[in-house]
Amino acid sequence: MPTNLTPEYRKAEQELKRARSPEEKVAALNLMLSTIPKHKGTEKLQADIKRRLAKLRTQAEQQEKKRGFSIHVEREGAGQVAVVGPPNAGKSRLVAALSGVELEVADYPFTTQRPHPAMMPFEDVQVQLVDLPPVSAEHTESWIPGIVRNADLSLVVIDLSSPDALEQAEETLTILAKNKVELVGHVVDADGSASIVERQALLIGNKLDADGAADTAGLLAGIYDGRLPLRPVSAARGDGLEELRSQIYVLLRLVRVYSKPPHHEPEMDRPYVLPDGSTLHDFASRVHRDFADKLKFARVWGHGKFDGQRVNKDHVLCDKEVVELHM
Repeated sequence: MPTNLTPEYRKAEQELKRARSPEEKVAALNLMLSTIPKHKGTEKLQADIKRRLAKLRTQAEQQEKKRGFSIHVEREGAGQVAVVGPPNAGKSRLVAALSGVELEVADYPFTTQRPHPAMMPFEDVQVQLVDLPPVSAEHTESWIPGIVRNADLSLVVIDLSSPDALEQAEETLTILAKNKVELVGHVVDADGSASIVERQALLIGNKLDADGAADTAGLLAGIYDGRLPLRPVSAARGDGLEELRSQIYVLLRLVRVYSKPPHHEPEMDRPYVLPDGSTLHDFASRVHRDFADKLKFARVWGHGKFDGQRVNKDHVLCDKEVVELHM
């Protein structure tokens, strides 16, 4: 047994002894693997830790198959966005930076063991981000593709500071494709019943603040041109985050509509959020289930096109329109 093990490793070793659940044991072993000195004297110990990790993950997968294990994340807010990618790409840090919610962040792989939803504010709406465990050839939770399949949009986060950034992106996309979820950069049919589905995604190059990251981003943008749009950001420094918020909202293809009761001011702090292409009839149904049948006409303000102009039920709504319903 090597005698030069670090205090951080010893602390992780104690955490392993106290661990009871498989998740706690995996987290402790990952911490041990990341803090152990890397030299010839620790090679056998590193191999033993890896064997123990592989055994725990195999056992977990077998139990999941026996139980038909799956995880569902209840939708909240204007849309659901799955945040997926390889280990240590900075997914949790990115979700924390966009949402303002502190998540467990560490510099060793597989910190995230379960999905962590957090709400990202954008202007006057909230979008749900779901931070997922890593996708890798070493181990991918069996339920991750299902969450990606059901989400409205996915962010594929990769590490621009890594020389393996391209391999990270390709491995993530390939693993999901093998699980019958193909991520693409264009608008797709949302039919979730197909055996192999396409889902719209955005490639996020994180750690733009690192040396050489901008050059890597330029290279990847060229490689993925026409396949997946790339958005370079720094979750740590904040570069590109506001632009990313706006791009996420645009890709969700939503419209905000503000209700104006007759003879009252519009309720500008509480928009109704509907899919792009929704009509006045759809909005009336959202306000109250009886309104759609009783609706006679409406007046609409917004985008400089309307000034209380009277419209019928087939009027297609635009983002930030104000609507006054008349029964």
